[in-house]
Amino acid sequence: MFENFTRTEIKTSGARIVTVYGGKGPPLLLMHGNPFSHLNWHRIAPRLAQEFTVVATDLRGYGDSEKPPGGDDHSGYSFRAMAQDQIEVMAALGHNRFYAAGHDRGARVLHRMCLDHEQAVARAAILDIIPQHHLFNNVTKSWATFSWHWFFMIQPYDFPEHLMSADPDFFISKKLAKTKQGLSFFDPRALEEYKRYMRNPATVHAMCEDYRATAGIDLDMDTLDFDAGRKITCPALILWGATGSVGRNRKPDPGEIWQRYAADIRGARSVSSGHYLMDEAPEETCRELREFFVGGELA
Repeated sequence: MFENFTRTEIKTSGARIVTVYGGKGPPLLLMHGNPFSHLNWHRIAPRLAQEFTVVATDLRGYGDSEKPPGGDDHSGYSFRAMAQDQIEVMAALGHNRFYAAGHDRGARVLHRMCLDHEQAVARAAILDIIPQHHLFNNVTKSWATFSWHWFFMIQPYDFPEHLMSADPDFFISKKLAKTKQGLSFFDPRALEEYKRYMRNPATVHAMCEDYRATAGIDLDMDTLDFDAGRKITCPALILWGATGSVGRNRKPDPGEIWQRYAADIRGARSVSSGHYLMDEAPEETCRELREFFVGGELA
C-alpha cells in the first residue's frame, strides 16, 4: 500500500518508531489516530508524495512501533512524549522544519508539537478533533455516549486491557463500525493489520496508557497553556467530517472552538465524511491538504 516508499525503524530517545518515507519536495509528516498506524494514510500519502517528501510513522505504542512503559503518571504516552519522538524522527531524516498533518490522536500529538516545538512546524493540518481541554471542560451527553471509549480506556490497569483483549477482533470491528457504512470504506488489507495490532496485549495496554495520559498529564499541560493564553502560532488548517461526532450539530462549530487555541487559522471547514476522513473521502481530504501546503513557507 506504500509502493515506492522506504520503510525503516528510527530509534528516538524514547522509543523505536516505524517510519515510511518517499516522494520529493518539502517535507510533510503524517500522523495517524487510534487504533491505526501509518497505513491509515495509504490512500493519500502516494498522491502527496508527488509534490512532497512524505514521512508517515507509527506513533509510539501503535502499530509495530515500540511500546515503552507509561510510568506511574502515564507520561510515557503523553502527547509531549509522542511529539518528541516525531521531532527526532524528522531530524534523523534531515528535516528540522517541516509541514505536518495529524488525524485523531495524531492531531493531538500535532497540537502539542506546535506548542512545544514552534520552530519545527511550518504549517499544521489538524483533522477531526476538538482540543481535549475543551472536551473535558464541556462534556455533553451526546459526546460521552458516542466517545465512550475515552472514559472506558482511562480506567485503572488492567480492567480495560482485560476486556479489550478478550475478543480483540470483535472490539476493533465494533469500535470502527459506528456508522451505517460499517467497515465498508476500509481497505481489507489495512483492516486486517489493525486487527493484528489489537491481538498484541502490549498494543492494547499502550492505547489505554495514551488515553490515561490524555485525561491526566496532557490535560494538566493544556490547562496551563490555555490559562497562560498560549496558542498554536503557525498557519493552521482545521478539517472535520461533516457527519462525524466532531462536526455534526456542534455549536459552536469546530472552527470557532479552535480560534481559542490557534492564532492563525487559514481554513476551517468540513469534508463529506464521518470521522475517518482519509478512508471515507480521500480525494477531498487530499485536495484540501495539498492546497494548504503547496506554496507554503517551505516552498
